[in-house]
Amino acid sequence: MKKGISYRKLAKDCALIASKKKARRIVVLDMRKMTPFIEYCVVCSGRTNVHVSSIAQDIIYELKKKKVLPAHREGINLAQWILLDYSGVMVHVFKDDTRKYYKVEEMWSSAKKVEWKKKK
Repeated sequence: MKKGISYRKLAKDCALIASKKKARRIVVLDMRKMTPFIEYCVVCSGRTNVHVSSIAQDIIYELKKKKVLPAHREGINLAQWILLDYSGVMVHVFKDDTRKYYKVEEMWSSAKKVEWKKKK
């Protein structure tokens, strides 16, 4: 993680990048009271495997330009559920039907939602 950037800002940046790629149902969750392992979680989805892959690859690309690299990534090849681990921020990019099946928002329903959209 690059010094000087907060996990909250990183999570919001991930959400904004995903929105530019037309990700659907983007949610940023404050996980600090739920787990000691991550501070924020970004959940979004795409319509197709190609769309899911494109969203994740763009997040990786845009953050790499800021010298922020994921510690780990998973699911890139199948593009049903891609996980990007930025230490204090986890990004989950789902295919729509996979997101419905796993219902991760229900699992984390007590997490506070974070406003991430830019003010107009």
